[in-house]
Order: sequence, then structure tokens, then C-alpha cells
Amino acid sequence: MASKPPAILARLLSGNEEWARTLKSAAGAGFFKGEAEGQWPKILWIGCSDSRVPESVITSSMPGDVFATRNIANQAHIDDDSFLSVLYYAVKHVGVEHVIVVGHTHCGGAEAGYAAAQKAINTGSSVPPPVIDTLPPDAHINKWLAPLSELAMPIAALALETEDALRMLVEENVRTQVHLVSQTETILEAWDQPPQARHVFVHGWVYDVEHGRLRDLNISRGTRETNYHPAYF
Repeated sequence: MASKPPAILARLLSGNEEWARTLKSAAGAGFFKGEAEGQWPKILWIGCSDSRVPESVITSSMPGDVFATRNIANQAHIDDDSFLSVLYYAVKHVGVEHVIVVGHTHCGGAEAGYAAAQKAINTGSSVPPPVIDTLPPDAHINKWLAPLSELAMPIAALALETEDALRMLVEENVRTQVHLVSQTETILEAWDQPPQARHVFVHGWVYDVEHGRLRDLNISRGTRETNYHPAYF
């Protein structure tokens, strides 16, 4: 006889039943049958894994509206096979037209990266230490957040109030990831298509956790651009 799931898992399963029943009632009996036929979202969301920033929930989106990938601190590492595969599939096969990099306030990854940068500044080092100093430098989490720590160095050198510095870092991180996405082979090939072809745009947003609102940083790109300059330094 199968054992009952723990209460926290049972709540998820019962919540799913209620969600499916409510959506079927609101969208029509054939909604899920239509979903099974395929997906054609126009948006790729590159977000943070943070549990407080679920893209479909905070945008009131329906299943099938948003193709998404999420990782710690919404990074677009150019050597990350997972990110590059998602981007390729979204643009080349799903038909995505808008790629949105979304950061958020109170980001643990940004806080860790900034703390490492502060340690470097305070000790006169030009290289930030691993974000988790109890792990070796080549630990997965340390390698993942190393670029963010380096990005935080000029901000840490400004000696701002921590809250202001972190908000600046979150925004600069989004700008940097938009730039990196814009330099991928997938996006450059899309921008090289003739004008009449489906176009792809890359955007940068920030979600304010304390207000529940998204902000457009107005850094959208839709053509090849070779010049990139950090906003704050």
C-alpha cells in the first residue's frame, strides 16, 4: 500500500487539482486538449530561481504564454549549455519574439556577489574571493557567481549604502546579461535575417519584491550593437 505524501507535497497535489478544475471551468473544457497539441509562446523569460519570482504568477500569464529558464541570479553564461540550448530552441523552434532578462531586488546571488566584492575592496585585492569561502574556488556555486562578484567590484568601490549598492548591482547585472544574450550566435543570426522575417528583441526588467511590480529598464535591443557601456561606472 502506497504511503501518503508529506503534508507539504499533498498541498501541492491538491492545489493542482483545484487549479486545473478552475482553469478548465474558466477557459473551457477543451483548454488542456489544445495545450497538448503544442506551444507557441512569444516570450522567453530568463529569470532567477528565487521562489518569490514565478514568472507566470507575477504576470498573470496562462500556460503556454511564457517559455522560461531560471537560474541563480538570472545569469546568461556564454559557456552554459543549458542556457544556450533554451535560447536556441526558443528562438529557432518555438517562435519566440521577445527575450526578457529579469532580475529582482533582494536577490541572494547579488548579495553574495556584493559581499565577496566588499571583502576584496577591504583587503586591497583586485580579485573577489569565492562567494562561499568554505567551499573551494572551483565549487559549482563559486564558479557560477564569480562573474557577478567581478561585476560588483566597481560598485563596492563606491562605498554606497548597502541597499543602494545592491539595487545598483541588480540593475547592472540585468544590463550585462542583456548584452551577453545579444552577443549569442542565436540572437545575432536572428538579427541578420531579412526585414520581412520574424524579428527578435532582447529586453531587461527588474522585479521589485517589496512592491510586487516589474520595471522596464528601457534597454531593449533589436539590432546588432557593438558598443556596450556599464550604466553607473
